[in-house]
Amino acid sequence: MAYQSTNPYDGKILQTFDPINANQLEEKLHRASVCFSDDWRSRSYADRAAVLSRAAAILRERPEEFAKLITLEMGKLLPQSIGEVALSAAILDYYAQNAERFLAPEKLVTAKGEALVESSPIGVLFGVEPWNYPYYQIARFAAPNLMAGNVVMVKHASSVPQCALAFERLMQEAGAPAGAYTNLFISKDQVSQVIDDPRIRGVALTGSEAAGAVVAARAGQNLKKTTMELGGSDAFIVLEDADLDKAVKCAVSGRMGNSGQACTASKRFIVVEALADRFLEKFQAALENFKPGDPLDKQTTLAPLSSAEALENLLGQVQRAVAGGARVVMGGERIDRTGAFMQPTILTDISEKNPAYKQEFFGPVALFFRVPDEDAAVALANDSPFGLGGSVFTQDIERGKQLARRIDTGMVFINAPASSSPELPFGGVKNSGYGRELSGAGIQEFVNKKLIRVA
Repeated sequence: MAYQSTNPYDGKILQTFDPINANQLEEKLHRASVCFSDDWRSRSYADRAAVLSRAAAILRERPEEFAKLITLEMGKLLPQSIGEVALSAAILDYYAQNAERFLAPEKLVTAKGEALVESSPIGVLFGVEPWNYPYYQIARFAAPNLMAGNVVMVKHASSVPQCALAFERLMQEAGAPAGAYTNLFISKDQVSQVIDDPRIRGVALTGSEAAGAVVAARAGQNLKKTTMELGGSDAFIVLEDADLDKAVKCAVSGRMGNSGQACTASKRFIVVEALADRFLEKFQAALENFKPGDPLDKQTTLAPLSSAEALENLLGQVQRAVAGGARVVMGGERIDRTGAFMQPTILTDISEKNPAYKQEFFGPVALFFRVPDEDAAVALANDSPFGLGGSVFTQDIERGKQLARRIDTGMVFINAPASSSPELPFGGVKNSGYGRELSGAGIQEFVNKKLIRVA
């Protein structure tokens, strides 16, 4: 499996990298293990924070340099790539500033004597990361775990190798010792080898259900802790008392950000009958304004999908949905031009028997449903194998909170599409995975919560 950087805007191959060989992999595993045992785990929080803070500062000093690689490799609009760089810097700073507080010893109330729980690092961690947010995905895995005293090894998606190398160089430039952060260009067979290696003490994956099932099973055979951040088919519920213009604006940003290629993108638009026709009309009109172009041009509003393969997969899903009875309100086809461009698309009349009903659409395809009331909206939102995020739109905030509590997901946003911030826990339930990243919860996943008891 080659690691190949291909520009989805014009299909040109930019760079190709071969997987490392067995000797090189062993050298990297050994270096990481030694770095953990002889150096990184024993450093103070202040020493670790200095490295992460410097990395954040570098990202802020050279945002377009880092952002351009994202756009060239997976097609994200340049302003959104710059935003991803800024968010990654914020995550690095957040853990540099808060890790010691999050992991402070906890005194327990006990009938006799004294008891406390201390948090300590567990060792070398292995992360398998996707292409859609090439720096942000790494930052939210690496930052908390490096600050906890672990060291990390990352197998990035094969389509973003330049971003993978850029993040490794970033950590080196920021002063991380050799082995604290390691990029791995490895094959699928080598992924299994790394998971099996006794020096690896935990595994984190962000990606598809299929990849999560394989990696989690392999780690389970080795009795290793895992976290899984998988797919989503987030419901976007609009109640009859919603601010319609705001709901439509948020629907557009929630569906079209990163060309719809986000696990927390708004995907199923569930609108109460009283507003359904007006919402659909305004939503369609807004999507018709998107214009394809070079994602490096800041005037472009519609970027390509990440690859020709991603485009073909999405087109196939739409065709199968239509064959199953869905109606195309708009779009549904590739755009007739060079590059992996998909028309913004709305599908409706999707029955429970339609394959689209319970699938995730990773691209600018919106599924539209009309329902009689909020109870029906909740039932439809929960009738999904996924449980990542969702949105509720209503001008009655207490009503929104009550409805949010009934939705079976890890996150619900009221009067906003899903978003990410360092202080907000990120994760889901059901087939969307388990474990949390970001916030105080994210740093607790791969530490030893050790009880110390004085009789």
